[in-house]
Amino acid sequence: MVLPVLRLAVSCRCQTAWRNFQQIQRTPLRQWLLKRRQTTVTTESVLVRSVAIPNAASDRVIGRWLLGCSGLVLGAVVLGGVTRLTESGLSMVDWHLVKEMKPPQTRAEWEAEFSKYKQFPEFKIMNHDMTLTEFKFIFYMEWGHRMWGRLVGLAYILPAAYFWRRGFFSRSMKPRVLGLCGFIVFQGLLGWYMVKSGLEEKPESFDVPRVSQYRLAAHLGSALLLYCASLWTGLTLMLPVNKVPDSRQMLQLRRFAKVTGGLVFLTALSGTSTCIT
Repeated sequence: MVLPVLRLAVSCRCQTAWRNFQQIQRTPLRQWLLKRRQTTVTTESVLVRSVAIPNAASDRVIGRWLLGCSGLVLGAVVLGGVTRLTESGLSMVDWHLVKEMKPPQTRAEWEAEFSKYKQFPEFKIMNHDMTLTEFKFIFYMEWGHRMWGRLVGLAYILPAAYFWRRGFFSRSMKPRVLGLCGFIVFQGLLGWYMVKSGLEEKPESFDVPRVSQYRLAAHLGSALLLYCASLWTGLTLMLPVNKVPDSRQMLQLRRFAKVTGGLVFLTALSGTSTCIT
């Protein structure tokens, strides 16, 4: 008699608990939590799909970007050579990352810039009879070279940040990109370090003021290395893998190409010892 009554009581309690659970499932709070969870899962899946996976198409895009950057570096090397040949490298005696992006506009600003130039050895020893018009020419040459360098820096850093965010870089490509961007910053600092050597007062010497040939060689050499690294990496991403067998003749050709490239590099650096500024 007691056992059936207990079974009936347990059954009633289970039914009551199930009805309460169903009511909780139908509450607005529960429905809101379920919708929020579905929205979160949907958002996460959209974010995952929005990140690109490195493939052949993204490699071609990165390759074209690096080829363009290498062309800009080559232009900077050429413009730097023209700046040296026109003896314009020491016309800007200050270095400001943003402030000097705007050249002097009024005559008073030009006179103030010319007055600063007169305080340094190149004017005192070499250009003591220079006019303001002549100073404007050499100033614009050096200003153009520095602005081109800033353009090169932006061409490396801004697209690199965008491609990194979109997931275009593979794991092996990320350290290369960081190295290239870091190298372009080092190149800019090295350029000012080079110019600074030509602005130093040397009372015991009356020679034509020059920048240090060692710093000039380092500045040119780093630019050539940056150019070669960008060009090589870009072509590696764009061209198919070399399927030519490693024969004896091919190995000899590769050694010859490496030796020739090294000699060209040393020849370019050797010209810095005879540079005027």
